[in-house]
Amino acid sequence: MSSVIFLVDHSGGKISKAAGELATFAKGVGQSVAVVLSSNPAEIITQLSAFGVDKVITASGDWDKYSSAAAAEALAQIMESEKPAAVLITSSARGKEIAGRLAVKSKSGIITDAINVDKELITTQSVFGGSTTVHSAVITGTPIITLRSNSIEAVAAPSTPTVSEFAVTISDNAKLSTVTAATPAVKGGRPELTEASIVVSGGRGTNGDFKPVEAFADSLGAAVGASRAATDAGWYPHTHQVGQTGKTVSPQLYVAAGISGAIQHRAGMQTSKTIVAINKDPEAPILELADFAVVGDLFNVLPQATQAIVARKA
Repeated sequence: MSSVIFLVDHSGGKISKAAGELATFAKGVGQSVAVVLSSNPAEIITQLSAFGVDKVITASGDWDKYSSAAAAEALAQIMESEKPAAVLITSSARGKEIAGRLAVKSKSGIITDAINVDKELITTQSVFGGSTTVHSAVITGTPIITLRSNSIEAVAAPSTPTVSEFAVTISDNAKLSTVTAATPAVKGGRPELTEASIVVSGGRGTNGDFKPVEAFADSLGAAVGASRAATDAGWYPHTHQVGQTGKTVSPQLYVAAGISGAIQHRAGMQTSKTIVAINKDPEAPILELADFAVVGDLFNVLPQATQAIVARKA
């Protein structure tokens, strides 16, 4: 059986939600091989064993200091040794940088922002603002594929993976850029936007008042997003912008409140599994995209929905 390598995202000794998703994708293609770049991988290995990982390759080093260039070099060396059928990486900003560098080093083709990959290594992408679905495959070298978070449900499958240490050699060039300090993002009680299974976003229709959006999101245990119009107006932080120039999300449920549905916004949430739109304008483009639409004022609709959900939980 062909092996599929995937790079494990982790922070503070905990793997990301996306790491479990990559493990599930890898398992669906062949033997799943996790690559852990960490000076203390024991806790990470334990967490990976919950997702049916067959093998874990660790590489020690000062990875908190090294940049993406060093990670790409490590992956390239492991690729040369393992000869995998494909390499999977999370489609984050850092992940895509590593993937690009790795593709150059290994003289391989690369596919980014895929939402699926099958056993034949044919990927599915949603492009042009979600208006077109593309199926493609790499025909040169080893396929390097970055996968969008929330594209698949991570499947629990306990395993006892074999573990091996790989001695990587980081070149002087890869050490020219180093991380001198890092401050973790301040997290509140809500889930991370790109990893959340439910996202509630507000737009121009909020008139700058995101309280109903936040209350509704909290009742669902959801993340809060915003349209470009809302962030450009200073109503919500740009770190929460969903769209072509913001973050791309693909949750199980996406609620768009007071968002017209411009192509720029649709590009960032088009692949959501279920879309609910709330808008006063019955002609708003977002209503055409929605699975469920409510024509009404969000300041009337959201508080009632929040009360109903809280009551149901009680």
